Amino acid sequence: MATIHTGATLTPSKVELLTAWIGSQRWYAAKGRTPQLRRLFSWRLDDPAGEVGLESIVIADDATTPPLVYQIPLTYRGTPLPGGEHALVGTLDHSVLGHRYVYDAPHDPVYAERLFALATGAAEAVSSTTDDTPEEAVSGTGVSQGWRLISSRVLSGEQSNTSIIGMAVDADGGEHPVITKVFRALAAGENPDVVLQGALAAAGCPRVPASLGAISGAWPSADGGQAHGHLAFAQEFLPGAQDAWREALTAAGSGASFGARAQALGEATAEVHAVLASELPTEAAEPGRIGEIVAEMRARFAAAAAEVPPLATYRDDIDAVYAAAEAAQWPDFQRIHGDYHLGQVLEIPERGWVLLDFEGEPLRPLAERTRTDQPLRDVAGMLRSFDYAGGSVEQGTRGLSARDWVAEAQQTFLDGYTSVSGRDPRTAGPLLDAFLVDKALYEVVYEARNRPAWIDIPLTAIDRLFRDEDATKEDLP
Repeated sequence: MATIHTGATLTPSKVELLTAWIGSQRWYAAKGRTPQLRRLFSWRLDDPAGEVGLESIVIADDATTPPLVYQIPLTYRGTPLPGGEHALVGTLDHSVLGHRYVYDAPHDPVYAERLFALATGAAEAVSSTTDDTPEEAVSGTGVSQGWRLISSRVLSGEQSNTSIIGMAVDADGGEHPVITKVFRALAAGENPDVVLQGALAAAGCPRVPASLGAISGAWPSADGGQAHGHLAFAQEFLPGAQDAWREALTAAGSGASFGARAQALGEATAEVHAVLASELPTEAAEPGRIGEIVAEMRARFAAAAAEVPPLATYRDDIDAVYAAAEAAQWPDFQRIHGDYHLGQVLEIPERGWVLLDFEGEPLRPLAERTRTDQPLRDVAGMLRSFDYAGGSVEQGTRGLSARDWVAEAQQTFLDGYTSVSGRDPRTAGPLLDAFLVDKALYEVVYEARNRPAWIDIPLTAIDRLFRDEDATKEDLP
Protein backbone atom coordinates (compact mmCIF):
# COMPACT_ATOMS: atom_id res chain seq x y z
CA MET A 1 0.00 0.00 0.00
CA ALA A 2 1.04 3.63 -0.56
CA THR A 3 2.97 5.42 2.17
CA ILE A 4 1.11 8.35 3.74
CA HIS A 5 3.54 11.16 4.58
CA THR A 6 1.81 12.53 7.64
CA GLY A 7 2.82 16.10 8.37
CA ALA A 8 4.22 16.81 4.91
CA THR A 9 3.52 20.27 3.54
CA LEU A 10 2.11 20.99 0.08
CA THR A 11 2.60 24.24 -1.84
CA PRO A 12 0.06 25.16 -3.02
CA SER A 13 -2.39 23.12 -0.95
CA LYS A 14 -4.76 20.71 -2.70
CA VAL A 15 -7.73 22.98 -1.97
CA GLU A 16 -5.90 25.98 -3.43
CA LEU A 17 -4.99 23.98 -6.52
CA LEU A 18 -8.56 22.81 -7.03
CA THR A 19 -10.02 26.26 -6.42
CA ALA A 20 -8.05 27.62 -9.36
CA TRP A 21 -9.11 24.73 -11.60
CA ILE A 22 -12.66 23.68 -10.82
CA GLY A 23 -14.51 26.70 -12.23
CA SER A 24 -13.64 25.81 -15.84
CA GLN A 25 -14.91 22.23 -15.64
CA ARG A 26 -18.08 21.34 -17.54
CA TRP A 27 -19.62 19.59 -14.53
CA TYR A 28 -19.06 22.55 -12.18
CA ALA A 29 -22.55 23.90 -11.49
CA ALA A 30 -21.80 27.34 -10.01
CA LYS A 31 -20.57 28.93 -13.24
CA GLY A 32 -19.67 32.59 -12.87
CA ARG A 33 -19.13 32.37 -9.12
CA THR A 34 -15.88 32.19 -7.20
CA PRO A 35 -15.41 28.65 -5.82
CA GLN A 36 -15.21 28.40 -2.03
CA LEU A 37 -13.94 24.88 -1.46
CA ARG A 38 -13.42 22.86 1.69
CA ARG A 39 -12.37 19.24 1.95
CA LEU A 40 -14.87 16.80 3.47
CA PHE A 41 -13.25 13.40 2.93
CA SER A 42 -10.77 11.53 0.77
CA TRP A 43 -9.82 7.95 -0.02
CA ARG A 44 -7.20 6.25 -2.15
CA LEU A 45 -6.49 3.41 -4.51
CA ASP A 46 -3.13 1.64 -4.63
CA ASP A 47 -0.99 1.68 -7.76
CA PRO A 48 0.49 -1.86 -7.92
CA ALA A 49 3.70 -0.37 -9.33
CA GLY A 50 3.92 2.10 -6.46
CA GLU A 51 4.60 5.06 -8.76
CA VAL A 52 1.36 7.00 -9.05
CA GLY A 53 -0.64 8.46 -6.17
CA LEU A 54 -4.38 7.85 -6.62
CA GLU A 55 -6.74 9.89 -4.45
CA SER A 56 -10.42 10.83 -4.62
CA ILE A 57 -11.33 13.98 -2.74
CA VAL A 58 -14.91 14.79 -1.72
CA ILE A 59 -15.16 18.55 -1.48
CA ALA A 60 -17.89 21.06 -0.62
CA ASP A 61 -18.33 24.32 -2.48
CA ASP A 62 -19.81 27.11 -0.38
CA ALA A 63 -20.27 29.35 -3.42
CA THR A 64 -23.89 28.17 -3.43
CA THR A 65 -26.54 27.82 -0.74
CA PRO A 66 -26.85 25.03 0.19
CA PRO A 67 -23.27 24.02 -0.67
CA LEU A 68 -22.74 21.61 -3.55
CA VAL A 69 -20.58 18.54 -3.05
CA TYR A 70 -18.24 17.17 -5.71
CA GLN A 71 -16.06 14.11 -6.12
CA ILE A 72 -12.67 15.01 -7.58
CA PRO A 73 -10.33 12.09 -8.31
CA LEU A 74 -6.67 13.10 -8.70
CA THR A 75 -3.43 11.38 -9.62
CA TYR A 76 -0.04 12.55 -8.44
CA ARG A 77 3.04 11.87 -10.56
CA GLY A 78 6.73 12.69 -10.25
CA THR A 79 7.02 13.22 -14.01
CA PRO A 80 4.43 14.42 -16.55
CA LEU A 81 1.82 11.98 -17.85
CA PRO A 82 2.56 11.48 -21.56
CA GLY A 83 -0.23 13.10 -23.58
CA GLY A 84 -1.93 14.31 -20.41
CA GLU A 85 -1.47 18.05 -20.83
CA HIS A 86 -5.22 18.62 -21.28
CA ALA A 87 -5.93 16.89 -17.96
CA LEU A 88 -3.31 18.69 -15.87
CA VAL A 89 -4.90 20.28 -12.80
CA GLY A 90 -1.61 21.91 -11.82
CA THR A 91 1.64 21.26 -10.02
CA LEU A 92 2.60 21.38 -6.37
CA ASP A 93 5.68 20.93 -4.24
CA HIS A 94 5.60 18.12 -1.67
CA SER A 95 8.03 18.62 1.22
CA VAL A 96 9.04 14.94 1.08
CA LEU A 97 8.42 13.79 -2.51
CA GLY A 98 9.34 17.03 -4.28
CA HIS A 99 7.67 18.47 -7.39
CA ARG A 100 4.42 16.68 -8.29
CA TYR A 101 2.21 16.83 -11.36
CA VAL A 102 -1.48 16.61 -10.49
CA TYR A 103 -4.00 15.27 -13.03
CA ASP A 104 -7.75 14.90 -13.34
CA ALA A 105 -7.65 11.19 -12.61
CA PRO A 106 -10.15 9.75 -15.13
CA HIS A 107 -7.65 10.72 -17.86
CA ASP A 108 -4.88 8.70 -16.16
CA PRO A 109 -4.81 5.03 -17.23
CA VAL A 110 -3.50 3.88 -13.83
CA TYR A 111 -6.53 5.37 -12.09
CA ALA A 112 -8.94 4.05 -14.73
CA GLU A 113 -7.64 0.49 -14.29
CA ARG A 114 -7.77 0.62 -10.49
CA LEU A 115 -11.23 2.22 -10.41
CA PHE A 116 -12.62 -0.49 -12.68
CA ALA A 117 -10.98 -3.12 -10.48
CA LEU A 118 -12.63 -1.65 -7.37
CA ALA A 119 -16.08 -1.43 -8.98
CA THR A 120 -15.90 -5.03 -10.19
CA GLY A 121 -14.69 -6.53 -6.93
CA ALA A 122 -11.01 -7.01 -7.83
CA ALA A 123 -9.51 -4.28 -5.61
CA GLU A 124 -10.24 -2.40 -2.42
CA ALA A 125 -10.18 1.24 -1.36
CA VAL A 126 -7.50 2.33 1.09
CA SER A 127 -7.25 5.09 3.68
CA SER A 128 -5.82 8.48 2.72
CA THR A 129 -4.70 9.15 6.30
CA THR A 130 -3.30 5.85 7.64
CA ASP A 131 -0.72 3.49 6.11
CA ASP A 132 -1.71 -0.07 5.19
CA THR A 133 -5.37 0.44 6.13
CA PRO A 134 -8.42 -0.40 4.02
CA GLU A 135 -11.00 2.39 3.71
CA GLU A 136 -14.15 0.77 5.05
CA ALA A 137 -16.32 3.73 4.01
CA VAL A 138 -15.79 2.95 0.30
CA SER A 139 -16.46 -0.39 -1.38
CA GLY A 140 -17.12 -2.00 -4.74
CA THR A 141 -20.33 -3.94 -5.27
CA GLY A 142 -19.32 -6.14 -8.22
CA VAL A 143 -18.28 -9.78 -8.03
CA SER A 144 -14.91 -10.27 -9.69
CA GLN A 145 -15.00 -12.16 -12.99
CA GLY A 146 -11.26 -11.84 -13.48
CA TRP A 147 -11.62 -8.98 -15.96
CA ARG A 148 -8.78 -6.44 -16.22
CA LEU A 149 -8.90 -3.03 -17.90
CA ILE A 150 -6.12 -2.72 -20.51
CA SER A 151 -6.99 0.58 -22.22
CA SER A 152 -9.03 3.69 -21.43
CA ARG A 153 -10.09 7.10 -22.67
CA VAL A 154 -12.51 9.72 -21.38
CA LEU A 155 -15.76 10.21 -23.25
CA SER A 156 -15.97 13.80 -24.46
CA GLY A 157 -18.97 16.09 -24.27
CA GLU A 158 -20.51 15.04 -20.95
CA GLN A 159 -22.00 17.80 -18.82
CA SER A 160 -22.50 16.37 -15.33
CA ASN A 161 -20.29 13.27 -14.99
CA THR A 162 -17.10 11.79 -16.41
CA SER A 163 -17.20 8.44 -18.23
CA ILE A 164 -14.16 6.30 -18.95
CA ILE A 165 -14.44 4.04 -21.98
CA GLY A 166 -12.12 1.08 -21.97
CA MET A 167 -11.36 -2.46 -23.05
CA ALA A 168 -11.30 -5.21 -20.45
CA VAL A 169 -9.87 -8.68 -20.98
CA ASP A 170 -11.03 -11.82 -19.23
CA ALA A 171 -8.91 -14.72 -18.01
CA ASP A 172 -9.05 -16.34 -21.46
CA GLY A 173 -7.96 -13.19 -23.28
CA GLY A 174 -11.44 -12.31 -24.51
CA GLU A 175 -12.07 -8.60 -24.94
CA HIS A 176 -15.06 -6.74 -23.53
CA PRO A 177 -15.81 -3.04 -24.15
CA VAL A 178 -16.73 -1.38 -20.84
CA ILE A 179 -17.55 2.05 -19.49
CA THR A 180 -17.03 3.35 -15.95
CA LYS A 181 -19.00 6.46 -15.01
CA VAL A 182 -17.54 8.69 -12.29
CA PHE A 183 -20.27 10.71 -10.56
CA ARG A 184 -19.01 14.26 -10.06
CA ALA A 185 -21.85 15.96 -8.16
CA LEU A 186 -22.64 13.93 -5.04
CA ALA A 187 -25.78 13.83 -2.91
CA ALA A 188 -26.99 11.49 -0.22
CA GLY A 189 -28.95 8.57 -1.61
CA GLU A 190 -28.62 5.85 -4.19
CA ASN A 191 -27.94 6.99 -7.74
CA PRO A 192 -30.90 6.03 -9.96
CA ASP A 193 -28.56 5.18 -12.84
CA VAL A 194 -27.13 2.34 -10.74
CA VAL A 195 -30.42 1.22 -9.21
CA LEU A 196 -32.62 1.26 -12.32
CA GLN A 197 -30.15 -0.15 -14.82
CA GLY A 198 -29.15 -2.75 -12.25
CA ALA A 199 -32.76 -3.82 -11.73
CA LEU A 200 -33.45 -3.99 -15.47
CA ALA A 201 -30.28 -5.96 -16.17
CA ALA A 202 -30.96 -8.35 -13.29
CA ALA A 203 -34.43 -8.99 -14.73
CA GLY A 204 -32.88 -9.99 -18.05
CA CYS A 205 -34.16 -6.93 -19.91
CA PRO A 206 -32.12 -6.52 -23.12
CA ARG A 207 -32.99 -2.81 -23.33
CA VAL A 208 -30.09 -1.71 -21.07
CA PRO A 209 -26.34 -2.46 -20.97
CA ALA A 210 -25.20 -5.23 -18.64
CA SER A 211 -24.16 -3.97 -15.19
CA LEU A 212 -20.67 -4.95 -13.99
CA GLY A 213 -20.45 -3.26 -10.59
CA ALA A 214 -20.58 0.03 -8.74
CA ILE A 215 -18.72 1.89 -6.00
CA SER A 216 -20.57 3.02 -2.88
CA GLY A 217 -19.24 5.39 -0.27
CA ALA A 218 -20.02 7.28 2.92
CA TRP A 219 -18.71 10.78 3.56
CA PRO A 220 -19.33 13.75 5.88
CA SER A 221 -22.08 15.90 4.43
CA ALA A 222 -21.61 19.63 3.85
CA ASP A 223 -23.79 20.45 6.88
CA GLY A 224 -21.80 18.26 9.27
CA GLY A 225 -23.93 15.13 9.07
CA GLN A 226 -23.22 11.89 7.25
CA ALA A 227 -24.06 11.05 3.64
CA HIS A 228 -24.02 7.77 1.74
CA GLY A 229 -24.36 7.18 -2.00
CA HIS A 230 -22.83 5.92 -5.21
CA LEU A 231 -19.47 7.18 -6.46
CA ALA A 232 -19.06 5.28 -9.74
CA PHE A 233 -20.75 2.69 -11.96
CA ALA A 234 -19.23 0.15 -14.38
CA GLN A 235 -21.21 -1.45 -17.19
CA GLU A 236 -21.10 -2.90 -20.68
CA PHE A 237 -20.17 -0.40 -23.41
CA LEU A 238 -21.81 -0.57 -26.82
CA PRO A 239 -19.28 0.73 -29.37
CA GLY A 240 -20.01 1.69 -32.94
CA ALA A 241 -23.64 2.64 -32.36
CA GLN A 242 -24.84 6.17 -33.03
CA ASP A 243 -27.37 7.65 -30.66
CA ALA A 244 -30.91 8.21 -31.89
CA TRP A 245 -30.50 12.00 -31.76
CA ARG A 246 -27.94 11.98 -34.56
CA GLU A 247 -29.93 9.42 -36.51
CA ALA A 248 -33.09 11.50 -36.14
CA LEU A 249 -31.32 14.71 -37.19
CA THR A 250 -30.08 13.01 -40.35
CA ALA A 251 -33.55 11.68 -41.13
CA ALA A 252 -35.30 14.97 -40.41
CA GLY A 253 -32.79 16.90 -42.48
CA SER A 254 -33.32 14.67 -45.51
CA GLY A 255 -37.04 14.19 -44.97
CA ALA A 256 -36.58 10.43 -44.61
CA SER A 257 -39.24 8.68 -42.59
CA PHE A 258 -38.33 7.76 -39.03
CA GLY A 259 -41.70 6.15 -38.46
CA ALA A 260 -40.77 2.48 -38.19
CA ARG A 261 -37.84 3.22 -35.89
CA ALA A 262 -39.93 5.58 -33.75
CA GLN A 263 -42.57 2.88 -33.39
CA ALA A 264 -39.94 0.36 -32.28
CA LEU A 265 -38.62 2.93 -29.81
CA GLY A 266 -42.11 3.36 -28.39
CA GLU A 267 -42.36 -0.40 -27.94
CA ALA A 268 -38.96 -0.52 -26.18
CA THR A 269 -39.97 2.35 -23.90
CA ALA A 270 -43.15 0.61 -22.82
CA GLU A 271 -41.22 -2.61 -22.26
CA VAL A 272 -38.77 -0.86 -19.92
CA HIS A 273 -41.62 0.81 -18.03
CA ALA A 274 -43.30 -2.56 -17.55
CA VAL A 275 -40.12 -4.17 -16.16
CA LEU A 276 -39.47 -1.25 -13.82
CA ALA A 277 -43.03 -1.48 -12.51
CA SER A 278 -42.62 -5.20 -11.84
CA GLU A 279 -39.13 -5.07 -10.30
CA LEU A 280 -39.25 -1.87 -8.21
CA PRO A 281 -41.86 -0.38 -5.85
CA THR A 282 -44.92 1.42 -7.19
CA GLU A 283 -47.28 3.81 -5.39
CA ALA A 284 -50.96 4.52 -5.75
CA ALA A 285 -51.82 7.92 -7.17
CA GLU A 286 -53.13 9.53 -3.98
CA PRO A 287 -54.47 13.11 -4.06
CA GLY A 288 -51.69 14.37 -1.82
CA ARG A 289 -48.96 13.08 -4.10
CA ILE A 290 -50.74 14.39 -7.20
CA GLY A 291 -51.02 17.82 -5.60
CA GLU A 292 -47.33 17.70 -4.72
CA ILE A 293 -46.32 16.98 -8.33
CA VAL A 294 -48.55 19.74 -9.71
CA ALA A 295 -47.23 22.18 -7.09
CA GLU A 296 -43.69 21.38 -8.24
CA MET A 297 -44.75 22.07 -11.84
CA ARG A 298 -46.20 25.42 -10.81
CA ALA A 299 -43.05 26.31 -8.91
CA ARG A 300 -40.89 25.45 -11.92
CA PHE A 301 -43.05 27.65 -14.13
CA ALA A 302 -42.73 30.55 -11.68
CA ALA A 303 -38.96 30.15 -11.59
CA ALA A 304 -38.75 29.84 -15.38
CA ALA A 305 -40.93 32.92 -15.95
CA ALA A 306 -38.74 34.92 -13.58
CA GLU A 307 -35.68 33.92 -15.59
CA VAL A 308 -37.29 34.15 -19.07
CA PRO A 309 -39.92 36.94 -18.91
CA PRO A 310 -41.67 36.11 -22.25
CA LEU A 311 -43.06 32.98 -20.56
CA ALA A 312 -45.38 35.17 -18.49
CA THR A 313 -47.55 35.51 -21.63
CA TYR A 314 -48.68 31.91 -21.11
CA ARG A 315 -49.39 32.14 -17.38
CA ASP A 316 -53.17 31.70 -17.65
CA ASP A 317 -52.91 28.90 -20.23
CA ILE A 318 -50.35 26.96 -18.21
CA ASP A 319 -52.31 27.45 -15.00
CA ALA A 320 -55.38 26.00 -16.73
CA VAL A 321 -53.44 22.98 -17.98
CA TYR A 322 -52.05 22.28 -14.51
CA ALA A 323 -55.49 22.65 -12.92
CA ALA A 324 -57.03 20.23 -15.44
CA ALA A 325 -54.15 17.78 -14.93
CA GLU A 326 -54.60 17.82 -11.16
CA ALA A 327 -58.27 16.92 -11.63
CA ALA A 328 -57.52 14.11 -14.11
CA GLN A 329 -57.27 10.38 -13.44
CA TRP A 330 -53.64 9.45 -12.71
CA PRO A 331 -52.18 5.94 -13.04
CA ASP A 332 -49.93 4.49 -10.35
CA PHE A 333 -46.54 6.06 -9.74
CA GLN A 334 -43.46 3.98 -10.58
CA ARG A 335 -39.75 4.38 -11.30
CA ILE A 336 -39.02 5.85 -14.73
CA HIS A 337 -36.04 6.99 -16.81
CA GLY A 338 -36.55 10.62 -15.84
CA ASP A 339 -34.49 12.41 -18.52
CA TYR A 340 -35.69 10.62 -21.60
CA HIS A 341 -34.73 11.93 -25.02
CA LEU A 342 -33.18 10.75 -28.28
CA GLY A 343 -29.64 11.20 -26.97
CA GLN A 344 -30.31 8.53 -24.34
CA VAL A 345 -30.98 5.62 -26.68
CA LEU A 346 -28.86 3.57 -29.07
CA GLU A 347 -29.99 1.31 -31.90
CA ILE A 348 -27.96 -1.90 -31.72
CA PRO A 349 -27.99 -4.47 -34.57
CA GLU A 350 -29.72 -7.72 -33.57
CA ARG A 351 -30.79 -6.10 -30.30
CA GLY A 352 -32.86 -3.05 -31.15
CA TRP A 353 -33.14 0.04 -28.99
CA VAL A 354 -31.05 0.21 -25.80
CA LEU A 355 -31.70 2.88 -23.15
CA LEU A 356 -28.89 4.67 -21.29
CA ASP A 357 -28.34 7.11 -18.41
CA PHE A 358 -31.15 6.63 -15.91
CA GLU A 359 -29.97 9.44 -13.60
CA GLY A 360 -32.93 11.75 -14.33
CA GLU A 361 -32.79 15.46 -15.13
CA PRO A 362 -29.49 16.77 -13.75
CA LEU A 363 -31.06 20.07 -12.60
CA ARG A 364 -33.39 18.21 -10.24
CA PRO A 365 -32.25 17.30 -6.70
CA LEU A 366 -31.35 13.63 -6.21
CA ALA A 367 -34.20 13.22 -3.74
CA GLU A 368 -36.66 14.05 -6.55
CA ARG A 369 -34.89 11.81 -9.07
CA THR A 370 -35.08 8.74 -6.82
CA ARG A 371 -38.85 8.94 -6.24
CA THR A 372 -41.52 7.14 -8.17
CA ASP A 373 -43.00 9.23 -10.97
CA GLN A 374 -45.36 9.04 -13.92
CA PRO A 375 -44.39 7.12 -17.09
CA LEU A 376 -45.97 9.99 -19.02
CA ARG A 377 -42.96 12.11 -18.02
CA ASP A 378 -40.74 9.84 -20.14
CA VAL A 379 -43.28 9.81 -22.97
CA ALA A 380 -43.44 13.61 -22.97
CA GLY A 381 -39.64 13.80 -22.91
CA MET A 382 -39.35 11.72 -26.07
CA LEU A 383 -42.13 13.62 -27.83
CA ARG A 384 -40.30 16.85 -27.05
CA SER A 385 -37.06 15.33 -28.34
CA PHE A 386 -38.61 14.56 -31.73
CA ASP A 387 -39.77 18.18 -31.86
CA TYR A 388 -36.24 19.30 -30.97
CA ALA A 389 -34.80 17.29 -33.83
CA GLY A 390 -37.22 18.92 -36.24
CA GLY A 391 -36.66 22.35 -34.73
CA SER A 392 -32.89 21.96 -35.01
CA VAL A 393 -33.18 21.19 -38.71
CA GLU A 394 -35.52 24.13 -39.26
CA GLN A 395 -33.17 26.45 -37.39
CA GLY A 396 -30.21 25.32 -39.45
CA THR A 397 -32.07 25.58 -42.76
CA ARG A 398 -34.30 28.63 -42.74
CA GLY A 399 -37.51 28.17 -44.70
CA LEU A 400 -37.52 24.37 -44.35
CA SER A 401 -40.41 22.89 -42.38
CA ALA A 402 -39.93 19.60 -40.53
CA ARG A 403 -43.43 19.62 -39.05
CA ASP A 404 -44.65 16.60 -41.03
CA TRP A 405 -41.55 14.64 -40.05
CA VAL A 406 -42.06 15.51 -36.37
CA ALA A 407 -45.75 14.60 -36.45
CA GLU A 408 -45.07 11.19 -38.02
CA ALA A 409 -42.28 10.37 -35.56
CA GLN A 410 -44.38 11.40 -32.55
CA GLN A 411 -47.46 9.51 -33.63
CA THR A 412 -45.66 6.29 -34.53
CA PHE A 413 -43.75 6.44 -31.22
CA LEU A 414 -47.09 6.68 -29.42
CA ASP A 415 -48.49 3.85 -31.54
CA GLY A 416 -45.61 1.61 -30.50
CA TYR A 417 -45.93 2.55 -26.85
CA THR A 418 -49.65 1.86 -26.90
CA SER A 419 -49.24 -1.54 -28.59
CA VAL A 420 -47.04 -2.84 -25.75
CA SER A 421 -48.41 -1.00 -22.71
CA GLY A 422 -52.09 -1.23 -23.59
CA ARG A 423 -52.46 2.44 -22.59
CA ASP A 424 -52.59 5.18 -25.22
CA PRO A 425 -50.92 8.34 -23.87
CA ARG A 426 -53.06 10.39 -26.25
CA THR A 427 -56.11 9.59 -24.11
CA ALA A 428 -54.45 11.19 -21.05
CA GLY A 429 -55.48 14.65 -22.28
CA PRO A 430 -54.42 17.45 -19.91
CA LEU A 431 -52.14 15.08 -17.97
CA LEU A 432 -49.92 14.55 -21.01
CA ASP A 433 -50.17 18.29 -21.81
CA ALA A 434 -48.92 19.11 -18.33
CA PHE A 435 -45.85 16.93 -18.69
CA LEU A 436 -45.17 18.34 -22.17
CA VAL A 437 -45.31 21.89 -20.80
CA ASP A 438 -43.17 20.98 -17.80
CA LYS A 439 -40.49 19.51 -20.05
CA ALA A 440 -40.58 22.48 -22.43
CA LEU A 441 -40.13 24.85 -19.48
CA TYR A 442 -37.08 22.87 -18.38
CA GLU A 443 -35.72 23.23 -21.92
CA VAL A 444 -36.36 26.98 -21.97
CA VAL A 445 -34.36 27.48 -18.78
CA TYR A 446 -31.56 25.24 -19.99
CA GLU A 447 -31.27 27.09 -23.30
CA ALA A 448 -31.43 30.50 -21.62
CA ARG A 449 -28.47 29.52 -19.46
CA ASN A 450 -26.42 27.56 -21.97
CA ARG A 451 -27.50 28.09 -25.60
CA PRO A 452 -29.60 31.25 -26.00
CA ALA A 453 -29.69 30.84 -29.78
CA TRP A 454 -31.74 27.65 -29.32
CA ILE A 455 -34.37 29.06 -26.98
CA ASP A 456 -36.90 29.59 -29.77
CA ILE A 457 -37.33 25.81 -30.19
CA PRO A 458 -39.02 25.20 -26.80
CA LEU A 459 -40.67 28.64 -26.76
CA THR A 460 -42.24 27.95 -30.15
CA ALA A 461 -43.44 24.56 -28.92
CA ILE A 462 -45.21 26.18 -25.96
CA ASP A 463 -46.75 28.76 -28.26
CA ARG A 464 -47.85 26.05 -30.68
CA LEU A 465 -49.60 24.15 -27.89
CA PHE A 466 -51.62 27.16 -26.76
CA ARG A 467 -51.96 29.41 -29.80
CA ASP A 468 -52.67 27.08 -32.72
CA GLU A 469 -56.43 26.86 -32.81
CA ASP A 470 -56.22 23.87 -35.16
CA ALA A 471 -53.94 21.89 -32.84
CA THR A 472 -55.27 18.52 -31.76
CA LYS A 473 -53.85 15.65 -29.74
CA GLU A 474 -52.70 14.24 -33.06
CA ASP A 475 -50.55 17.36 -33.54
CA LEU A 476 -48.45 17.35 -30.39
CA PRO A 477 -45.76 19.98 -29.73
